[in-house]
Amino acid sequence: MKLIGNTSIWMFPIYGMASLFAPIYRFIRNDNILVRGIVYMMSIFTAEYATGYLLCKHNMCPWDYSRCKYNIKGLIRLDYAPLWFFIGLIFEKIVNLKEH
Repeated sequence: MKLIGNTSIWMFPIYGMASLFAPIYRFIRNDNILVRGIVYMMSIFTAEYATGYLLCKHNMCPWDYSRCKYNIKGLIRLDYAPLWFFIGLIFEKIVNLKEH
């Protein structure tokens, strides 16, 4: 129950990019749930790939998915697609709560 772990300081601004869901949500809020989930999933994949790519260029990337079956250049895992789809919809609910 100590919840001990380790992370990289680089993850704080990367996780902070979740704040960009608010303007994305406002732009697509009238689309159906499938479209919104796909947009969120692709946004997360794009952010993860781009930040991982930049960090790898400087040998600072804290993750490496190269040993996983469905990876792209060790930076993203396509088997995480359903997770990112639903995480995006959860973030959408959080943003929606703040706006009301």
